[in-house]
Amino acid sequence: MRRSFVAITCAALLSVTAFPAAAAEKTDPRQTAMDAAVAAGIPGMVAVADDFRGASGAAKIDRPGKPDASGRWRVASVSKVFVATLVLQLVAEKRIGLDEPVQRYLPGLLPYPEPITVRQLLQHTSGLPRDLAPEDTWASGPEIDTERFEHFDSDDQIRLSVSKQPLQFKPGTSWAYSNTGYNVLGLLVEKTTRKPLERALAERITGPLHLRDTSLPRDFPFLIGAAAHGYEQLYDAPRGLTDVTTYNYSRYFGAGGVVSSGKDLNRFFEALLGGRLLPADLLKQMKTTVPAGNGLEYGLGLMKLNLKVAGCTEDHIIWGHAGDLPGFATLSFHDESGKDISTLATVDLTVSPEAALKRQLPMVNEFCTPVLPSAMAAAQPPVPSL
Repeated sequence: MRRSFVAITCAALLSVTAFPAAAAEKTDPRQTAMDAAVAAGIPGMVAVADDFRGASGAAKIDRPGKPDASGRWRVASVSKVFVATLVLQLVAEKRIGLDEPVQRYLPGLLPYPEPITVRQLLQHTSGLPRDLAPEDTWASGPEIDTERFEHFDSDDQIRLSVSKQPLQFKPGTSWAYSNTGYNVLGLLVEKTTRKPLERALAERITGPLHLRDTSLPRDFPFLIGAAAHGYEQLYDAPRGLTDVTTYNYSRYFGAGGVVSSGKDLNRFFEALLGGRLLPADLLKQMKTTVPAGNGLEYGLGLMKLNLKVAGCTEDHIIWGHAGDLPGFATLSFHDESGKDISTLATVDLTVSPEAALKRQLPMVNEFCTPVLPSAMAAAQPPVPSL
């Protein structure tokens, strides 16, 4: 979540090598795209759509066996859509005011004199710091390895972040991604419901929708029923990839702590975008966006992309979210026709530029056949992550 989303934009995707026509005829294009990403250096990939469930590469790099397309993984910032939905349900119940200052509900938490509304937190227009100050979080690859069992209470990350860093801008005047802001929203759900966030999630979303693979594990570091293990190159060669599957992500309890599966993510988004979780007026507000840069637009916890920038020949709008944690890169996107796809790639922070671009194509191929150049452009870093 230090790097929380490699944006899918024209500059990135249009530099990806097109797949040979012969290969596309023999294999589902989503499978072909995953195989190409694995060939570029992704240890393993999973893609789950309504009519497709596939995997490529290895579940664990030290033993044979493909990833389990039915398994669970850490969905990182896709968690924000779950938290935003909980907040908007409480708005619907008139227990929270969307345009009320969050300081009204959580007095004394934020040290800034400027009022920050619930809407601004949901839309990343609050100006709150993105994450912890540099001295309080990972400063190197080895620290990602050695700090994996560090515990954070619900308000620890928030207080550490806001006590040492100013606002990025005056609330409501710009846009900047903030994990701290979504931890504040998680705490707001807890304060309003008087229940832990994981219980509110279970009672309001995962239970009613029968999302049996979805939970907020907090301090529990193990990934049960994993689709695959996650890896990063945390140390210099000749040391190889480090397995970062076992990890305590309580620092991101509201911003990125959810574990789920491709099947569950698709079912959740189908229910959300189909109007089963929120009243129509609030779903409309959730889908009211502001520019977020690089062709991305952001609503109240939802990302909006036009896939024309990704090589589709016509405008094609998709909704969803992406998420990045050490070892786990997620894309979960959905369109108005009911198409859904959720993908996992098992290296994130230390992925090569080529692989970072290619891991996005299984998702794009769900919605269109992209028209892409036949040759890879000169190696370039992906668009800076959110």
